[in-house]
Amino acid sequence: MGKTGKAMSGDSDLIKLYSSRILALAADIPHLDRLQAPDATVKKRSPLCGSAVTVDIKVGDGRITDFGQDVKACALGQASAAVTGANVIGRTLQEVETARDQLKAMLTQDGPVPDAPFDGLEVLQPAKEFKNRHASIMLALEATLEAMQAAAKEQCA
Repeated sequence: MGKTGKAMSGDSDLIKLYSSRILALAADIPHLDRLQAPDATVKKRSPLCGSAVTVDIKVGDGRITDFGQDVKACALGQASAAVTGANVIGRTLQEVETARDQLKAMLTQDGPVPDAPFDGLEVLQPAKEFKNRHASIMLALEATLEAMQAAAKEQCA
């Protein structure tokens, strides 16, 4: 609250950012169980806010066949992890990379919403103005992409 007792405009913008859709996604993140014997595991952390996402994947024929994640993030990072987790099984490295690139462009360059099946990330469009939240939003897709790259290297070795 400001000295006048009114909420500062930044506070009301932040309240709008945490829409009921974002909070609903954050409350219902799929695949929160870690995998027992993953092909790859990657933990990504945002040094700015301390959010962290750990992703386990299994890969077969170049596609994610199983997925687990541990999400310790703000509601925006949780919402991103929820959309990622709901749509990542069956995806290729290229599809995950495209989704990551499109999400980044949506947040930083006023780009379009990511292609289906990751189009649910459009719920995070209001976060464009909050650059300090971008890293948390990117964690789930970045960790998934790195895990896929690691699994691909492992299969080639």
